[in-house]
Amino acid sequence: MSGDNLVLRTKSFAFECVKFAETLPQTFLGNHVKGQLIRCSTSVAANYRATRLAQSKAGFIAKLSIVVEESDECEFWLDFLSSLNFGIDETRIKLLKEAHELTSIFVSSRRTAQKNKNS
Repeated sequence: MSGDNLVLRTKSFAFECVKFAETLPQTFLGNHVKGQLIRCSTSVAANYRATRLAQSKAGFIAKLSIVVEESDECEFWLDFLSSLNFGIDETRIKLLKEAHELTSIFVSSRRTAQKNKNS
C-alpha cells in the first residue's frame, strides 16, 4: 500500500472513530473512553502524516513507532468498549478490525525501515 493511500486510510479511520466516539454514552466512563479514542485515532493520522516529512531514517522510525503505539491503543479502547457493550456493535467491530490491520501494517513498516537502516 502506498504512503498516499495510507494517509487517506488513517485520516478516514480517525474520522470514523470520532463519529463512533460521539455515539458513546454521556457517562463518566463513556466520556473518558470517548476522549481517549478520539485522541489516539487522530494521533494515528497526524503522526503517520508526519512520518512523510521525516528528515532522516531515524526520525521516520521514531514517528512510525508513535503511530504503532497509537494504533495499538485504538485497538485497546475498541476492545475495551466491546467488553462493556458500548457503541454500535457493527461499527465497533469494523473499527477494531481496521485498527488491527493498521497496527500490523505499521509494525511491518517499522521492521522493514529498521532493517534497511542497519543495512
